[in-house]
Amino acid sequence: MPMIRETILTTTNADGRLHITPIGIIADGCGWIIAPFRPSTTLDNLRSVPFAVANHTDDVRIFAGCLTGRNDWPTRAADNVPVPRLIGSLAHTELAVVGVTEDEQRPRFQCAVVSRGLHAPFEGFNRAQAAVIEAAILVSRLHMLPREKIETEIGNLETAIEKTAGAQEIEAWTWLMEAIRAHYAGQTRSAASNP
Repeated sequence: MPMIRETILTTTNADGRLHITPIGIIADGCGWIIAPFRPSTTLDNLRSVPFAVANHTDDVRIFAGCLTGRNDWPTRAADNVPVPRLIGSLAHTELAVVGVTEDEQRPRFQCAVVSRGLHAPFEGFNRAQAAVIEAAILVSRLHMLPREKIETEIGNLETAIEKTAGAQEIEAWTWLMEAIRAHYAGQTRSAASNP
C-alpha cells in the first residue's frame, strides 16, 4: 500500500482563479502523486496550470469547510510556483507536475517537489482531529458509498469527538454532520417525488 498524506491542495486555473480542496497525495519516491477523480476542478486546474501547493495544517475546519461550501481561507503567494499557499498552514510543499498517467476515473499527476516551507510547530493531532479528517473523507464519498457504511463509520468516529474535541473540532464536525443530513434528506425528497 502506498503512503497517503491528507493535505489541503491549492491549484489555480489559467485565469488565476484559486481552488482549495482536501485531497490525499500519494508518496512517490522523492515526489508526490495527485490523483483527482474525474470530473473535478483540481483535475482541470492541473492540466491548465501544472503546479500545486500541498498545505499541511492541523486546523481540521479547513478540511470540513472545503467540503461544505466554506472555501474562503486566507492565502498568500508561494515562493516558487504560481499557486498561492494557505496562510494558516504549518508547512507547505510546492509541487510541479512532471508527468501524467491517464486513467478513466483518476488520472495520476506525478509531481516533483520544487520547495518546502515551515511556518509553525506541529504539536500533534488529537483523536478528534483524526476523526474529523476521516469524516471529511466519508463526506467526499457520499455519492459513492452505501448509507449503512457511512452511518457505521460515523458512529465509530463519534466517540473520539465526544472525548477529545476542542472548539475547532466541534465546529468542523457539525459542518460535516449537517452535510450528511442534507445529502440523505435530498435523497428522501427525490425518492418521494419520483415514485
